[in-house]
Amino acid sequence: MINNKRTKIRNVFAGSLASLLLIVGIFSTVSAQAGLPLSVLAQGGEPTIAPMLEKTMPGVVNISTLTHIRTQENPLFNDPFFRQYFNIPDQPTEHDAQSLGSGVIVDADKGYIVTNNHVIAKADEIQVTLRDGRSFKAKVIGADPGVDLAVLQIKAKNITAVPFSDANKARVGDFVVAIGNPFGLGQTVTSGIISALGRSGLGIEGYENFIQTDASINPGNSGGALVNFKGQLVGINTAIIGPSGGNVGIGFAIPIDMVKDVTGQLIKYGEVKRGQLGIMIQNITQDLAHAFNIEEGKGVLVSQVLHKSPAADAGIKQGDIILSVNDKPVKTTSELKNMVGMQRVGDKLKLTILRDGKTKHITATIREQHSEKTLAKSISNKLDGAVLANAPASSSDDSMKGGVRIVDIKLGSEAWRAGLRKGDIIVSANQQVVQNIDELRAAVKSPNDSLLLNVRRQNSALFILIR
Repeated sequence: MINNKRTKIRNVFAGSLASLLLIVGIFSTVSAQAGLPLSVLAQGGEPTIAPMLEKTMPGVVNISTLTHIRTQENPLFNDPFFRQYFNIPDQPTEHDAQSLGSGVIVDADKGYIVTNNHVIAKADEIQVTLRDGRSFKAKVIGADPGVDLAVLQIKAKNITAVPFSDANKARVGDFVVAIGNPFGLGQTVTSGIISALGRSGLGIEGYENFIQTDASINPGNSGGALVNFKGQLVGINTAIIGPSGGNVGIGFAIPIDMVKDVTGQLIKYGEVKRGQLGIMIQNITQDLAHAFNIEEGKGVLVSQVLHKSPAADAGIKQGDIILSVNDKPVKTTSELKNMVGMQRVGDKLKLTILRDGKTKHITATIREQHSEKTLAKSISNKLDGAVLANAPASSSDDSMKGGVRIVDIKLGSEAWRAGLRKGDIIVSANQQVVQNIDELRAAVKSPNDSLLLNVRRQNSALFILIR
């Protein structure tokens, strides 16, 4: 079970440096020292990472946020009809919510700090505290919920940035150190190894390519640094898997290559200028591999090409198998989604595809992605008051092939009175299957016509007629 983002963080690398000391004791001093990085050896040859930490820890900051929350004393007071009937005035109360997290200084000259988006989302005030005790109010430069990264800026002198590592050199088994502010205790260091690379499909973020580690990551570590023994930034700590809120040694960090790409766009644009290719894709199962006469796990199948999309303009067709993007092999839908999602609008993608047993090379130009959220009134007046977004298809359930999710709905609106609720997923409109917003728009003949919707709600389904 994936924990809520604000509570997802914790673990201990069993043995950590104690295991390292045991290894040194088993092998000869000379051979052990030959295999250790210089940053692990102190004077006298004893294993330690203290010198590295002394240089690195000033680049990791504590972040505290304050959010002003406006609430009602009773949920029924949210209903305007209830208030009007009982002549109850609208008298909301307010309270402040605080949260803690971590961040990493990536540009000392300009005061840029990288953290998780969920650490600062909806915050009214953001305070950054340095290791030397100085505190500064932070300004949000930009945020990307899709990857869960944000860039802050502080006006401070004499600060230290954490250098980036080479993303291509990270390997499973490399020793790493997590630095952050767990439970608000102040800067804390835990150690472990890289347990796995390229973790995806976890449903934590929209774009996933996580580094998995067993270094202890706890609530408050979000946005903190995962560094190697050279003190170079390997990733930004963001999540854990834990059955009951506790850590079981499975933590995740956003890798440095994704961090650099996203933060670069946030600094330049204030948002990620994420593009789209315009295709629906699926993984190639054993049966599909046999049907298409290809090797299982090689390539991604194009199940649909959206009308007038970059893919359609480039000549990609339904049934094509994408083998590589910019000469990088593609094996899963998650890999392809990340590759396309990290491209900027206007970038050209060199695709190698397999069609009818023959290899073809196609170049597609990424165009700006439609807003993830759409006001339903732009599709139909009958849906006024609802906010829509594409619902992802489930790779484990063939019956859940996407749809259009109602991500928000205004109380008392026409859509709400008709029976639609936040979280509902529209799977058909006017007896036409819809897997995304474009298909819903195509199913609506006129914005004033009545709508017959088939809606999936949790584990049930129902029809709703809006006249």
